[in-house]
Amino acid sequence: MPDSILASIAGLPAFLSFFVLAILLVLLFCRFYSWVTPHDELALIRANNPAAAIAFVGALIGFALPLASAIEHSVSLADCAIWGAFALVIQIGTFVAVRLTVRQLPQRISEGEIASGILAAGASIAVGLVNAASMTF
Repeated sequence: MPDSILASIAGLPAFLSFFVLAILLVLLFCRFYSWVTPHDELALIRANNPAAAIAFVGALIGFALPLASAIEHSVSLADCAIWGAFALVIQIGTFVAVRLTVRQLPQRISEGEIASGILAAGASIAVGLVNAASMTF
């Protein structure tokens, strides 16, 4: 086997470790996000509520962006987990801040107001981008 293939295969354990950690952090984020929001995103999405889907996907992307940056810049799994936790807290805080800024945001999303879903998604993605760029450790 060529050395380049062996070198690629040698990186598989590290890849799997970071990937599994990232999936766990995403699942944890989904749990906390669902806990913080007063509406049940998954139930609303199952009921074909586009505002809920837009807001939830925006929050996921907003979390995944800094998580990807944490994976890229981390020196260890623990380092990645710490920065992933910071990203989680910042993203949850983003929803809380938007909720305080926009009256009845959860109710509007529950009622399918697409503009509210887009606003929540846009804020989440914007903060996620700034958060990711700030991870220059």
